Amino acid sequence: MSHLSPKTTNPLQFAVMRSEQKFYELIESLPMVAVQGYNKKRQVIYWNEASRRLYGYTREEAQGKLLEDLIIPDFMRQDVIRAHFNWVDKGISIPAEEIELQHKDGHLVPVYSSHVMIKQESGDCEMFCIDISLQEQKKAREALRKMASFDDLTQLPNRRMMEAELASRLAECRRFKRELAVVFIDLDNFKLINDTLGHHFGDQLLKAVAEAMRAEIRDCDLLTRFGGDEFVLLLPEFDGVEGIHELLQRLINALEGGFELDGDCYQVTASFGVSLFPEDGTNVTELMGNADAAMYQAKEKGKNSVCFYTSDINDRLVAYQGITAMLRRAIANDQLHLHYQPQIDLMSGTMQSCEALLRCFNDQAEPVSPAVFIPVAEKSGLINRIGDWVLEAACKQLKAWQGTSLANTRVDINLSGRQLINPHLADHILKTLDDYDLKPNQLGLELTENEVIGGDEVQIGQLEKLKQSGVHISIDDFGTGYSSLVYLRRLPVCSLKIDRGFLHHAMENDGDMAIMQAMITVGHQLGLSVVVEGVETDEQHQLVKNLGCDLAQGFLYARPMPANKMPAYIQTHCTDS
Repeated sequence: MSHLSPKTTNPLQFAVMRSEQKFYELIESLPMVAVQGYNKKRQVIYWNEASRRLYGYTREEAQGKLLEDLIIPDFMRQDVIRAHFNWVDKGISIPAEEIELQHKDGHLVPVYSSHVMIKQESGDCEMFCIDISLQEQKKAREALRKMASFDDLTQLPNRRMMEAELASRLAECRRFKRELAVVFIDLDNFKLINDTLGHHFGDQLLKAVAEAMRAEIRDCDLLTRFGGDEFVLLLPEFDGVEGIHELLQRLINALEGGFELDGDCYQVTASFGVSLFPEDGTNVTELMGNADAAMYQAKEKGKNSVCFYTSDINDRLVAYQGITAMLRRAIANDQLHLHYQPQIDLMSGTMQSCEALLRCFNDQAEPVSPAVFIPVAEKSGLINRIGDWVLEAACKQLKAWQGTSLANTRVDINLSGRQLINPHLADHILKTLDDYDLKPNQLGLELTENEVIGGDEVQIGQLEKLKQSGVHISIDDFGTGYSSLVYLRRLPVCSLKIDRGFLHHAMENDGDMAIMQAMITVGHQLGLSVVVEGVETDEQHQLVKNLGCDLAQGFLYARPMPANKMPAYIQTHCTDS
């Protein structure tokens, strides 16, 4: 830029030139904003350093070139020329928008692009494009999309994506009168492998199993990880039952071939359950339920086998329906109850909070195990009604404890991933607290790590809203899922609850103790409190205290008890440790 002097130009010209000089100085000083200037013919007259970094062309390479020959993809070329013409000749400005422009090497660059036109009055107009790179935002959105649709460990599509894909394929099958097979796959004795060799080994084995099965299926098939050690395979085209048997036998052989991990070879077997559209069901729920039932039948037959759904397997569905009916009656007849298990501060020995545990009784007033009714509640959708009941009952109890020795106690309730799908969940929880004149910090929510990690932006936003309001968010059974610790810092959680399995193994295994110590350290470094479950002995108490856990929960301190026994417990047990 040449030196300007009021002696060499008249005052008006000098002011204009000075203004232009400031404009160029300003846009050149924006290292993260790519600015290009184009004359009336769309030839480059200005190209800042940020444009070089974003699009790959140096200032010398770009100078004088046409806009459409530099960074405009072929499919946009005519639209861009037309838009520029309309602005120059008709005054129709180009709106700012997110678009993808072309780098020198051919790849597309996502940007937010806006435009400024100057010197229109003189007829010698110039257009300046201001582009802000969206590459990091695109990467972040893609990462979130992948988190929502793919399993982090195996990189297979997850349950959410599988159910959506199955629904889509069923629509095609109905339209074109095609068949489809749903195969439910469950690894045999995987829990034993996990407990014996450790969760890290189990994760590596799951990855190896996924890769082995993926290598055997066809391009048109879809292998997904349903959760834990369960997989679902969709077969859209097959040559009769024999064709399905042949493909699944290849999977069985691949698993039996063994996997070399840490220098040793391990064989794996699996049970396969198959349901067919339209014979065994016409929607996602029916086909998945029947494939699941067939898989359990395969396990009962001795595992490592394939079982097709038949009417004989209906007994399992009848039992499922019986438990569902029992749950409906329990909700209607007030046969659900909450028991409370204290969580003890390991430094003071006092109870800081307690977990509300759901108990259900059948028509004969006999207790039904949560291991039996919770999975049925999840599958049947009753978990939402039960969750509402639990929230209401916990708030009612907190209200009743006001003015007593339990007035400052926080009650933690368990939240299902299916409840989290409700976009109004946060508002519902906060309204219920307000209805009982309770503060948000009197309530805690516990979710498993897979439910938190698997949540989409809306679901995570719900948890964020609750946390910001003061509700305590915990990740339950931490260490049993398949998430990466790196996600913890992005999640709206307050504490981690380490699964009881780690504690029990840590008493005998230095490796498990090291993992447990690492989880505690990571939790504290992220500003989270750490709770350990399943403390049953004085030795375990001393261990978790020495490891630096904040809170502990288990039979050593108290078994879950009815609310009316909590005041006496406080009086007799919560003393300095």
